[in-house]
Amino acid sequence: MLADGQRLIMRPIQPNDVERLQRSFKTLSPHDVRMRFMHPLKELTPAFARQLTRIDPERAFALVLVEAKPPEEALIGAVARVALDDDGREAEFAIVVGPDIRRFGLGRYLMKQLINWCREKRLEVLYGFILQENRPMQKLAEELGFEIGPTDEDTGVVLARLALD
Repeated sequence: MLADGQRLIMRPIQPNDVERLQRSFKTLSPHDVRMRFMHPLKELTPAFARQLTRIDPERAFALVLVEAKPPEEALIGAVARVALDDDGREAEFAIVVGPDIRRFGLGRYLMKQLINWCREKRLEVLYGFILQENRPMQKLAEELGFEIGPTDEDTGVVLARLALD
């Protein structure tokens, strides 16, 4: 339960989350979407939502925080995912926390879950691409031990890397 009384359930993303994910996407501002996907995205198409909800457990891990409401009403408040590179030694992370549940430390909590999963898989590095203007995400990554690489001035993206040894 959050400090405001809201109840959330943390669980792996499921194939039947497609419609719930699409409904939840609509609660994000254009800025939120750009911070997560790094480009404007007006809608989460059914095909893209299906792709995001079908996870190969050997190659990826994705958690959601879902409102503790009946399935037809519940929204997904946050998604955290990690996907292994082809070499199986490194993985890329992505996190989005919806506007209604920010400032409760959920991004930090979810990132720690991703780090733990990667360590259990004995990966060497967890990394993520972060827009230069996304200072809250960069700060969180730094606080968790990630090194923030130089900015690619052309794209405005920095690389956050965490050695998992």
